Amino acid sequence: MQEDNSAKPQNANKALWEKGDFTRLAATMRESGEDLVDWIAPEPGMEVLDLGCGDGTTAVPAARRGAHVLGVDIASNLVAAGNARARAEGLENLRFEEGDASALTGLGDARFDLVVSIFGAMFAPRPHDVAAEMVRVCRPGGRIVMGNWIPGDPTLVAMVLKTCAAFMPPPPEGFVSPVSWGQEDLVRERFGAAGIAPERIACERATYTFRYPGTAAAFLAVFRDYYGPTMNAFDAAGRDGRRDALQAELEALFEAENRGTAGQTVIPATYLRVTVER
Repeated sequence: MQEDNSAKPQNANKALWEKGDFTRLAATMRESGEDLVDWIAPEPGMEVLDLGCGDGTTAVPAARRGAHVLGVDIASNLVAAGNARARAEGLENLRFEEGDASALTGLGDARFDLVVSIFGAMFAPRPHDVAAEMVRVCRPGGRIVMGNWIPGDPTLVAMVLKTCAAFMPPPPEGFVSPVSWGQEDLVRERFGAAGIAPERIACERATYTFRYPGTAAAFLAVFRDYYGPTMNAFDAAGRDGRRDALQAELEALFEAENRGTAGQTVIPATYLRVTVER
């Protein structure tokens, strides 16, 4: 039976992800998104749920392979952008709708063959509810695949989030860091609480590569101006008179991580890839 979530607080991340325009950053993630879908290998006709899908970095290539894909995201602007991409490509087997990964109301039990969340559901509150909901909507014999940034990892996104956190006010009481989903022991504990046996949970480190047709400084500007967490950090740093300090720290990070040449930016980032056999 589905847990009653009516008394629980609304997902506070909605304003965060609607604040900027994540499609600007998602455009730099397309190639790795396609490579990841090739690794996941959804089959034609398979029922797929993509949680925290953005505008379809993994949902679109999964649909191109013939899977029937539902993308769910908390941000209405990203849902609209995803549906626009599906229409533009003529993908009638792909649609996007608003939803909260912590409470997938309206989605029936055991509905999907494959549940995917790449850097998406990790940002939702109540991680145990997230794990339980992913397990609930995945059919027995199906799979859950997550991609989660790793706390303390020295590569780009984990370092961006760590740097930004240092310029933000302390989080509210009870806050659970999104990057806790990058800790293998917590992943196993959360899915274990949802009824998954330890031997059916696999974790490995993998690489996601950002590709931007410009300098590292210009790529940083995309994060600063369009990525909700970074936007909030710059707002907070500005109020404290530390905006220039945050800019300088991030500029040094982006320059150090860039592997591109001739004015191009290519930055690999390590993440934890989780596979759950339902």
